[in-house]
Amino acid sequence: MIRTLAWATVALAMSAGGAVAQDAAAGQKVFARCKACHEVGPDAKSKVGPALQGVVGRPAGSVEGFAYSDAMKAKAPEIGAWDEAKLSAFLADPSGYLGGPSKMTLKVPNEKDRQNVIAYLATQK
Repeated sequence: MIRTLAWATVALAMSAGGAVAQDAAAGQKVFARCKACHEVGPDAKSKVGPALQGVVGRPAGSVEGFAYSDAMKAKAPEIGAWDEAKLSAFLADPSGYLGGPSKMTLKVPNEKDRQNVIAYLATQK
């Protein structure tokens, strides 16, 4: 029983590790597609889209002075703070996630690309 439980724990840890494996360097390459509208970095400014410095953990729709879509304004209280799961769902289909038109027209359909770009954004504190 104990040996079975130990193996189950190891298997679960290995599968969880594989599921969350992310590559911030690969995510930086994916983020190159986002640079037309977004900036990161210590002096990041909003462009067509809000500055994404510190987006992981930041309340949705909270960049001061940025004109968010009505759909984002309406959904932001429900979203709360951006975490990996919420960002992934948003990046997969921004307007679908918000339930209305989003200013973000780019979709990131590949889950691995989404996870990697989120890992990159998590490094941009």
